[in-house]
Amino acid sequence: MRPIPRLAGAALIVGVAALRMTAQPAPPAPQPPQQRPGDFPSHQRALAAPEVIERGSTLYGIHCRLCHGPDLRGGDMGGVNLLRSQLVLSDQNGELIGPVVMNGKSSGGGMAMPPVGLGADDVKAVVAFIQATLAKAARQGGPPPGPPVVLNIVVGDPAAGQQFFAANCASCHSVTGDLQGLAARYAEPMQLQNAWVSGSVGGGGRRGGFGPAAAEGPPGRTPKPVTVAVTTANGQHVEGRLERIDDFIVILTEADGTRRSFRRTGASLDIQITDPLAGHKKLFVKYTDKDIHDVTAYLVTLK
Repeated sequence: MRPIPRLAGAALIVGVAALRMTAQPAPPAPQPPQQRPGDFPSHQRALAAPEVIERGSTLYGIHCRLCHGPDLRGGDMGGVNLLRSQLVLSDQNGELIGPVVMNGKSSGGGMAMPPVGLGADDVKAVVAFIQATLAKAARQGGPPPGPPVVLNIVVGDPAAGQQFFAANCASCHSVTGDLQGLAARYAEPMQLQNAWVSGSVGGGGRRGGFGPAAAEGPPGRTPKPVTVAVTTANGQHVEGRLERIDDFIVILTEADGTRRSFRRTGASLDIQITDPLAGHKKLFVKYTDKDIHDVTAYLVTLK
């Protein structure tokens, strides 16, 4: 039997070792945080472990909540809103927030943040909690997290609302005419209240209808425009939809689409404006919060 050369045997051992090394799966590469186009840095950071965030929440509640509030929006002691802080929004790994927590900061306007007596690990935990809260925050103008809050606005006195309606609204509206079944047209009392206060309820009334249709109310109602009738010094009479009026000019559009303008300076014009919302505008300075609640409580019964 021929002996195996030492070189060949060494190569065989190296080959087996290489096979063993390649047989083991490589550890998965860390995945970057999910990013969306246009996201702020606060939505691009990888978050700490849940237990670290939880510990940071406890520490924040003890040391930071009084100044910056439970939701980071600012607290009773006048701390800044951390949700809008450029320093907080730009921070990635605590490199900006950490030094402020440990060393304090002077704002230059008489308000100063003193150093917080926390160790390095505790500071990291507080930073982790702040970043986790920012990551869950909605974009500017977004609603607060959680289910929508539904307010019960039907808290008025229907009988008092009926009396107010009879005294101030019945000359133009009728509960057996344009307002018949009014409450059934709106999904929520809030929509109904917004509609009647703005003057967008009713389909005809005794004077031909009132105001633009509510954006959130029943569809299909044609807005009633403000109209104007102009009579010149030589007896010319023109009517149409009012486009503009000021101390110098009045502009209107006739029914056929013709646009007309009349100078008011140095001219003798008789101008009569018909505003379908005139009655509601007069009420704006008259009714109180109680009147609004009472009328709403009455109108929701018109089904």
